[in-house]
Amino acid sequence: MSETIELFQKILKAAVDGGASDVHIKVSYPIIFRINSELVDVESIIPDEKWINEIIEHAVPPYARPGLEKNHETDFSYYVEGIGRFRTNVFQQRGSYALAMRYVKSEVPSLDGLQLPEILKRIADSPRGIVLIAGTTGSGKSTTLAAMLDHINTNSRRHIITLEDPIEYVFTDKQSVIEQREIGLDTPSFAGGLKHVLRQDPDVIMIGEMRDATSFQAAISAADTGHLVLSTLHTTDTSQSVSRILDFFDANDREQVRKQLVGTIKAVICQRMVKTIDGGIYPAMEIMISNSTIRKLIEENRLDRLAAAVEIGRDDGMQNFNQALFNLVQNGIITKEEALSKATNAQSLEMNFKGIFLDEGKKILG
Repeated sequence: MSETIELFQKILKAAVDGGASDVHIKVSYPIIFRINSELVDVESIIPDEKWINEIIEHAVPPYARPGLEKNHETDFSYYVEGIGRFRTNVFQQRGSYALAMRYVKSEVPSLDGLQLPEILKRIADSPRGIVLIAGTTGSGKSTTLAAMLDHINTNSRRHIITLEDPIEYVFTDKQSVIEQREIGLDTPSFAGGLKHVLRQDPDVIMIGEMRDATSFQAAISAADTGHLVLSTLHTTDTSQSVSRILDFFDANDREQVRKQLVGTIKAVICQRMVKTIDGGIYPAMEIMISNSTIRKLIEENRLDRLAAAVEIGRDDGMQNFNQALFNLVQNGIITKEEALSKATNAQSLEMNFKGIFLDEGKKILG
């Protein structure tokens, strides 16, 4: 092993030992760790182009190199014995390569271990339908998705197939049988993998990320035929997620897709990371579950009222971000200031802390 690779792996070990979630490396700048959502400079080598090119030559697997040469960016998993696995993106900026590496904890998380809401177990136990984990980059979507798969694996006898780019958490069979397929390594593309997945006798299909109309149409078709489909989506709240799905399709197709969603959407869980009082981070969750009100609003294309339905749907296990943040404060997990900084409606949440609850959702829905 060269001195460059040895130092590179020592840097990764330091990141893991220091509790970093991400490592950022680029030419002529200090190496950066992200710890508890904050970017921290590392006292180490200042990488030059030769150093980074040697890292890339070592780390990028053969199947990912053609994509890197053609598109100047690629995704893959990088594993170091005794340190762990990193979801890695190599990309070009200012004519030279840079790396963004996300540490993936080796132990598959559980819903109980993460102390996530109990309703997620009920959602994971659904026999069919589409379940989406939404949020911005870095909001913990992959971790929640892995915990829900772990719940299924631990408690149900089902056949699970995943399509990931790249594979992050590595599962072992418990009650269920799991096959994990990595884009570029095990199947050429999401479209190709999705085309054949229904011929592989799955009960549960996990799609790493919903990216386009092809992904959603495949998910809808699978849910229509009695499969449970879990995936992630980049949106900022649950009601926006439904609009985002429709935006992937041509205008002429949206009405038909919306009607299909009425019967297939099971739940949307949207996350925002908040800083806890003890210095950690925790996901505040907005949860929308497909009850009769949600289905009716989607069917009638009254998507602007979905947020109100979520607000009043607590008996079905729903909650909006303000409600989630209020509960986290009441349980002593985060401060009022942190809650207000992450609230959808800070003024309304401030009134909640003073004991004033206006039931705006009931007014909007009549």
